[in-house]
Parts: sequence; structure tokens; C-alpha cells
Amino acid sequence: MSRFGTSARRTFQSLHSSRSFRLYFVGQVVSTTGTWLNATATSWLVLKLTDSGVALGVNTGLLFLPILLVGAYGGVLADRFDKRRILMWTQGLQALISLVLFALVATDVVVLWMVYATSLVSGLIVALDNPTRQSFYVEMVGEDDLTNAVSLNSAVFMGSRVLGPALAGFLIHAVHLASPFLVDGLSYLALIVALALMRPEDLHPQQRTTRARGHLMAGFRYVWSTPELRRPLLVLAVVCTFSFNWAVLVPLLAVQTFHGGPGTFGLLSAMTGIGSFVGAIFMANRAATPTMYRLSLFTTASGVALILPALSPSLDWAYVLVIPMGLAIMVLLITANSMLQLSAKPQARGRVMALYSIVLLGSTPIGSPITGWLGEHLGARWAFVMNGGVALLTGLALLGARRRAGTQATEASLEPGVPETPGEGSEPAVA
Repeated sequence: MSRFGTSARRTFQSLHSSRSFRLYFVGQVVSTTGTWLNATATSWLVLKLTDSGVALGVNTGLLFLPILLVGAYGGVLADRFDKRRILMWTQGLQALISLVLFALVATDVVVLWMVYATSLVSGLIVALDNPTRQSFYVEMVGEDDLTNAVSLNSAVFMGSRVLGPALAGFLIHAVHLASPFLVDGLSYLALIVALALMRPEDLHPQQRTTRARGHLMAGFRYVWSTPELRRPLLVLAVVCTFSFNWAVLVPLLAVQTFHGGPGTFGLLSAMTGIGSFVGAIFMANRAATPTMYRLSLFTTASGVALILPALSPSLDWAYVLVIPMGLAIMVLLITANSMLQLSAKPQARGRVMALYSIVLLGSTPIGSPITGWLGEHLGARWAFVMNGGVALLTGLALLGARRRAGTQATEASLEPGVPETPGEGSEPAVA
């Protein structure tokens, strides 16, 4: 087999090895394209109704507030019940929400509180769906191909981010603002059918928890007492709250900084998605074990990449400079996701990934309104700089702490009476 063929097979390994993941992959291509249609159209709808960055941040916050409040219970359900059936129910409910929003916009009766209400209800469904979805990968592909499957699914999600916003901009301009919501509602059928076609005997069943009480608090104690889980979650809690708020930053950059319309917003979102897609494919092709050192490097790189769009002298430069932002953030998130899943016990994986969802998405109700306020009062450029600065300082602090720890370990190994151990002071193997 040629080097290219070997690389391609490594990149798509989980698709070769798992029929269940192939079905899921195809369903995701359709469903996530609809999700980005919905997200883009909702942001544009809020701006059309209010012309307010704060309102945009509030709506994004309401979408993810339930994850912060009840997301941990979603993890308990994921550890206790059949994940495939849970996902079929959540996809059906999300389709219903999208069709309701389509009807409200199509009949021209929609007002801001209705958008807020549908975002809040959708967030409740996501709070149940996300930990189940995250912990279902290992049941489809097994632990050996887990990082590859997470990376490929991220590639689908971010690849559809290229198509979805661009298609939403076209539909809003050429058809009607309601049309993306209709397409999104119908797109959920693809994933429901894919889940229904999976054969239970092809899956890798994981140990489940009992129905006894106390599993929620036991999950919190387990994560906090396990450094391999606690450290990446703390890093994510900081950067996801105060740095990764591009759902607010990108539309503000398009509308307020460059005075663009839905096409400008859609193309900026699409270019961010291209960067994220490249980052996901890059991670799918790598067999490297995720470590805390790599997480620190990628956090630093994300901070630098978030600052770049603020330096754009023109809209054309902005289209280019959001690409590395999407790439760096995606590499960081895949690394953290894989670290957590591979370090978690099977019977606690749902609760661990629920906490991952809480810090990834549940932090949005805190960070999005803050970023929206900064963007509205200081401008999108300064909001990008401040968000990126937090990630940059976090990454540099982690690298500095590692360097100090390595120096102390080396000095200790050279003390009189203490034999020097080969390899001591090298990169810590935190999986």
C-alpha cells in the first residue's frame, strides 16, 4: 500500500472498522448541516429583531444554560440507559423545536421572547443529548479507534459548518428567513434512521451503573480525585467561558466592524469552519496519545489564533485570519475530549462527558453575554483580543508550570545520595 493509501486508511480507520459508525457518520453529515443552518438563521433573526450584541449573547446563553444547570443529570442517564434509544428521542424532539420555529417565522408572528423560549427548550434537550452522544462513540468503535472517531465526527460537524452557514445565507436571501428552520427540522430524520439501522450485536456495550441513588455526587468526587480528568476540565472551564465565544464574536465582526449582511456573516462562519475541519482531519490522521503537555501547547496556540482576526485590515483579511482560529480551537477540543474519554472508567464515562459538556457549552451563559457586552461597547476587535488574551495567558501559565515542575524533578534526581533515573524530568505522560 502506498504512503498516501496508508495515511488515508489511518485517517478513516473508524469508518473502515465499524458499520455502526459508518451509519452514524452519514446521518451526522445531513443532521449537522441542518444544525448550522438553524444556528446561523437564529443569530440573524435575533440581530434583525434587536440589532443588539447583548441580545445575541443572551440568546446564545439561554441555549446553553440548561447544560450548566442540569447537564450532569444527562450524564447519569447516559450511564444508566441505552444510549442509542436516548439519542433517537432527543433527535426527534429537536426536529419538533425547529419546525415550531419555522412556523413562527413563516407566519411573521415571531418576537424576541419566542426565540428565547425555543432556545431554552432546545438547550434542555441538548443537556440530555450531548453526554449521551459523547459517550456513545466508544460503544460504536471501541477504545482503540476512539480518538479517530471523535476527530472524524468533529470533521463532519465543522465541515458542515462550512456548508451550513453559506447555505443559510443563500436561503435567507433567496427564499425566506424561515426556510433554514424547515430544512433543519427535516434533517434530523437522517440521524434517526441511522440509529435505527444499527445492529445491537455490532456495538461495544459498556458497563452501566445501577439505579441506586448517589451516582451524581459520586461522579463529581471521582472526577475531582482523578488528576487526568480534573486538570483538562479546569483548563476547559477557563477558556470555554472567557475565550471560545465565536458564536457571538463572528456575527459582530461581520455586522459592526465590516458592515456586512447575511452573506458576509455566512462566509466568515464558513471560513472558520474550514479551519476547524482541517484541524479535525489533522487529528484523525495522528496516532499520538493526548497529553497535558499537548493540551497546554494547543491552548497557547488558540489564544494567538483568536487575536488574529482583530488585526484584520480588511474584510478579505478577516476571511483568511479566522481559519487558523477554527483550526487551533478544534485541535484543542479534540485533545481534551480524547483525554477525558480514555481516562474515564466505562461506567462513569457518561458523567465525565457530561462535565465536559458543562464546561464546553454550559459556560456559554456566562461568557456569551460578557463577550456581547464587550463587542457592543468596545467593538468586535477588542472583544477578540480580550478573549484570545485569556487563552494565551492560560496556555503560557500551564507551560511555565510544567517547565518549573520538570526543573525541580531534574534537580531532585541530581541530589547527593539520590540515583539519577533515565528519562526523569521529561514530558509527563498524562493520558
